[in-house]
Amino acid sequence: MENTIAAISTANGVGGMGVIRISGENACEVAQRVFRSVSDKDITKMKGYTATFGMVYDGDEKIDEAVALVFKAPHSYTGEDVVEISCHGGLYVTKRVLRAVLKNGAVSAQAGEFTKRAFLNGKMGLTEAEAVMDIISARGRQSAKAALSCMEGKLRQRIDGVRDILVTTAAHLSAWADYPEDDIPQVQNESLVSSLSQCKNELENLLKTYDTGKIMREGVNTVIAGRPNVGKSTLMNLLSGTERSIVTNIPGTTRDIIEESVMLGDIPLNLSDTAGIHITEDTVEKIGVERAKDRIMKAGLVLAVFDISQPLSEDDKELIDLLENAPAIAVINKTDLQQNLDTDYIKSKIKNVVYISALMGNGSAELENKVAEIVGTSELDASEGILATERQRISAENALASVKEAIHAAEMGITLDAVTVIIEDAINDLLELTGERVTETVTEKIFANFCVGK
Repeated sequence: MENTIAAISTANGVGGMGVIRISGENACEVAQRVFRSVSDKDITKMKGYTATFGMVYDGDEKIDEAVALVFKAPHSYTGEDVVEISCHGGLYVTKRVLRAVLKNGAVSAQAGEFTKRAFLNGKMGLTEAEAVMDIISARGRQSAKAALSCMEGKLRQRIDGVRDILVTTAAHLSAWADYPEDDIPQVQNESLVSSLSQCKNELENLLKTYDTGKIMREGVNTVIAGRPNVGKSTLMNLLSGTERSIVTNIPGTTRDIIEESVMLGDIPLNLSDTAGIHITEDTVEKIGVERAKDRIMKAGLVLAVFDISQPLSEDDKELIDLLENAPAIAVINKTDLQQNLDTDYIKSKIKNVVYISALMGNGSAELENKVAEIVGTSELDASEGILATERQRISAENALASVKEAIHAAEMGITLDAVTVIIEDAINDLLELTGERVTETVTEKIFANFCVGK
């Protein structure tokens, strides 16, 4: 019998309500020892999906008014008996209630242990369990939508679709090879390659979602670059919604890298406002310029800012040369002023160009659309189910490699027994992805990344 576990499942801080979750075979008994209903209800005799109001006690001492909500196995989050005690939020009260629960028979839940029990009890697959933390940590609408679709099983459905084709194919191959005397249709090579190619295409499409999904969850490392006084800091402040960078008319005000995480629409940007790129004899400025160049070379996206009111300078051209192989957007700034900039030259070197006035706040929508186009979020349907973790990506890549090997083997005329073995390798990789065949070590590693209380 597993221990009955308990933890605070709401954020650790001041709030209107705090929830202490108890799960396990003795959850109702533990809750009954600390909770006294005003209507004298016995929690151990309550039906699932019912609640009662009362008082939480530590021994004979009252702690707080609360509501006890009962879920009965298997119809609960974990698949076990669960009681959730909702009290007033706050650091002291919630911890005091948890302490009373632990004194009366429960043990502290480990990180992710509630969701781990849900997985082990068959309430959700591994991909759905991993999506739980993605929902909690979602930074925008798209990332939340993607995580919800995975938790609802959309990713699992895509994987199962591929696996079903592979299982059917392997079963046909095995039956035809093992029972030649039976009236089993002969495997046609053309049909075999067609089925495997269908699986290959779906796995390739699925793997394409990983990088974009990672950007939605973790953000894209974005550098704001340009020569001094073109409006880099003003753009930084516009995107961050606050005066994060110092803005003056004095060139070279920003001498080091200023960082900020912002949301541009549904896209998280990990912004870096760098020192202006220019030739200088100032020792400190030189260091800042070199750091800016280094950041540009490593960036996932560069917002190269140019002043529309000034002629194209040698410093501007040096920046354009640096961006030759970098994912970049030329941000033509200060459109509220008269144009003196050779924008045709910029367009001949940088494919993506937008016009803004960072000071006036104009053009941010166009910038958002262009960023979405470059990072791929504009083409991603987050509701379809996407690969969300490195573990999932590796399993999908291994499965794809096996499917490609099976196609090659079939086309080369290698024995169907050998093709079957390769297909079974792909099936095993997909079973690992969904968690139907996963080691205890992998399971422990996955749930160790969860927060306590979930």
